[in-house]
Amino acid sequence: MKPLYIIIGAYGSGKSEFSIHLAKSLNQPDNKVVLADMDVVNPYFRTREVQEEFAQIGIKVIAPEGAFKHADLPMLSPSIKGAIENYEETVILDVGGDPVGCKILGRFQTEIETRGYQMLFVVNTYRPFTTNVDEILSMKAQMEASSRLKVTEFICNNNLMEYTTQEVVEEGIKILNECSEKTGLPFNYYLVLDLYQDRVPDGLMGKKRIIMNYTFRKPWEYYVMKGI
Repeated sequence: MKPLYIIIGAYGSGKSEFSIHLAKSLNQPDNKVVLADMDVVNPYFRTREVQEEFAQIGIKVIAPEGAFKHADLPMLSPSIKGAIENYEETVILDVGGDPVGCKILGRFQTEIETRGYQMLFVVNTYRPFTTNVDEILSMKAQMEASSRLKVTEFICNNNLMEYTTQEVVEEGIKILNECSEKTGLPFNYYLVLDLYQDRVPDGLMGKKRIIMNYTFRKPWEYYVMKGI
């Protein structure tokens, strides 16, 4: 049986970037990966944006099709249930970034629990509603209640984009260490964009660094890149 990963996180946490990174890192000739866009909250940074690119490297992205591909509507593809029940493929669910977004997981609770899952909570303590231990644990409780599933691991994604420093990341690690101690949940990894990897070494405070590419850009950044 291949694993099922559920990626959650508050708005702006970087959970979709991590979902895309995870899909790429797990994609092998003998390990087919399916990435399901279940984000009905954020209209800008959604995994459906890489659907065509991923098709070329053999990763299937499940998302609304046709005229609804870019619609800012709370829509889910009917193929998601089939993917969850297909134990021969690794499945990654990129879920909306708040308790309302997580509520859609409840539709598939039976299928998810039958298969077994890992629910990874991506946290950036520089984003609203997850700035400290109490807020993070409150957000965790709300997401668990709305999804009817349990978080299994914390992932630190502390960053301030071009202002990211080692100290910024270490601050997040300290906060999530306390969350880990209070809940008993594992916390082993922190994320760093490849643009800033020289500033943030591996092994900070005994944790492991995961380097990600910068996939999503804000709408206005495309114009800057084109020299407009």
